[in-house]
Amino acid sequence: MSNSFAQSYKATLKQSEVPSIYRHYQEEFTFDSTRNPNAWLKTEKGLQVSFVSTDQSYFRTEVPEIKNKTNSIELVGWKGERLSTNILVWARDTVQQINFTTGEFRNAAGNKLNNDAISLKLVRYVISDYPYSSDTVDCGPSPYKQAFLMPDRLENIERFDVPAKSVRSVWVAVDIPAGATQGIYTGNIFVHTGTDSIKLTLSVKVQDEVLPKPHDWKHRLDLWQNPWAVSWYNNIEPWSEEHLVLLKQHLKIYADAGGKFITTYAVHSPWADNSYLAEGGMIEWVKQKNGNWKFNYKIFDQYVQLCLDLGIDDAITIYTPVPWETRFRYLNEANGKYLYEKWAPSSDTFSLHWNVFLTDLKSHLQKKGWLEKSYLGINENPLQQTLDAIKMIRKHSADWKITYAGHWHNELKELLNDYCLYVDLATSVENVKERSAKGFTTTWYVACTPAHPNNFVFSPPVEGRWMGWYTTAHGYGGFLRWAYDAWSADPLRDARHFVFPAGDCFMMYPGGNSSVRFEKMREGIVDFEKIRILREQTKTLANKDIKALMSKLDSHLKVFLTEKDFDPAKITADVEKGRSLLNEISEKIASTKTSVQ
Repeated sequence: MSNSFAQSYKATLKQSEVPSIYRHYQEEFTFDSTRNPNAWLKTEKGLQVSFVSTDQSYFRTEVPEIKNKTNSIELVGWKGERLSTNILVWARDTVQQINFTTGEFRNAAGNKLNNDAISLKLVRYVISDYPYSSDTVDCGPSPYKQAFLMPDRLENIERFDVPAKSVRSVWVAVDIPAGATQGIYTGNIFVHTGTDSIKLTLSVKVQDEVLPKPHDWKHRLDLWQNPWAVSWYNNIEPWSEEHLVLLKQHLKIYADAGGKFITTYAVHSPWADNSYLAEGGMIEWVKQKNGNWKFNYKIFDQYVQLCLDLGIDDAITIYTPVPWETRFRYLNEANGKYLYEKWAPSSDTFSLHWNVFLTDLKSHLQKKGWLEKSYLGINENPLQQTLDAIKMIRKHSADWKITYAGHWHNELKELLNDYCLYVDLATSVENVKERSAKGFTTTWYVACTPAHPNNFVFSPPVEGRWMGWYTTAHGYGGFLRWAYDAWSADPLRDARHFVFPAGDCFMMYPGGNSSVRFEKMREGIVDFEKIRILREQTKTLANKDIKALMSKLDSHLKVFLTEKDFDPAKITADVEKGRSLLNEISEKIASTKTSVQ
């Protein structure tokens, strides 16, 4: 895409070519109003401040319901772990020029955390098409005739104002250095206004366990990427040096959450143009004048190598032998035009063309040393189409690995190297164990449904962390989501899409800005890793107390398999109980090591 094309595309979206449902959002929707305006009259004067949990959301115009307002908190974690809390600020009258400073964090022995271990980000509000924790969600237009503001986008801050009768949240992240000494580190965070300062006390209890670097996590995180979105949003030439620099910044956060899969596209727009910017083909199919095929891997190679350099290096998914509507695009060398044809997986035409392509692709991947980590990806296609495609692929070469995202089918369980199951139409824990014993991997996903659990901007944040516990309980190897960055027209402010629920299409914001949803999902992945590590450590320990605690943890994990109503208070309590058990087991192991020494 040229720079001029990108500019014209964005201009078009802002005018008459915007899908009609999106124009309806822009022109007719009104914002949600405060539920209880009189509650502000009972609020104390001046800036109000408290530490609060990151497991729930706090709304811009609602007096926060906090049972125990507090200026101090203790977080507990391993060396190498990221911990989080929220600082909530709210005021009955306008308070301007609010800024934050942090002091040193030291333990009793005088050791201190690095200055960059503590970071603060403002939680920005974005527009949603569903209310908080909505129980009814579907693809297509929202039934609500109003818009809702949800706290989600994390942004660097210097200072900000709190208008009268409003709330702001500041996300505090503590990245415990892997080389930190165990102990309790205590320090202060100061909230400054033009006339006053409020002191908060944060304690960080560092346990004597080490979390591996994200690259070495075993959890298989697969967030589908659309790198063209970065060039489109920034009005720059795709695959230019500037684009590649921005992609590195953009993908670093995915790598830092243990991202394992590189999303690539062997065909143009595999999902039938269902987003604001279609996923382009990374491998150009060219039909030469003599009728033979040739293939250009330049973009594919650039993107894969960029991801590998960032440490996203476990798997390369190549989409897809079965694009939606079985539509394929190629460049006709005779007239220089792109042509579209439909090749059904059961047809001789499909077999003819894809055998040629797979032979060339296999040779290319072998030369690059990438074949072993490459998967041919199929997504949510009808069973017979999927079986037809797999039959052709297996006939071509037994070396191919295949991944499929969709419903559980017994016919596929022995055919797929990697099977990603939709949460509401998945399979039993026993089937997952059986696949694992055969060396296959099995993961799970959510999409524009179900309402719970999910990663929408209106989802209770705790659901993101809950997912890590469900992954462990069900025996899955990881989690998939479409998408990392399929941005809507104005993603920094408006998370709504003309087809999908707000936030369904992206978890990362432009400019390399993370989200509440992404960070909570990352916390759940860390819990998955900690459970895995503790299980490995305690296999050979004879300590009865530790074995009893591990048995208690295993029993508690069964709770996550029976969750139905997804009451936020209930699932928060379940996650908190699980975390408390992890902390207790970690402490018990540390004390055992000390007594042995």
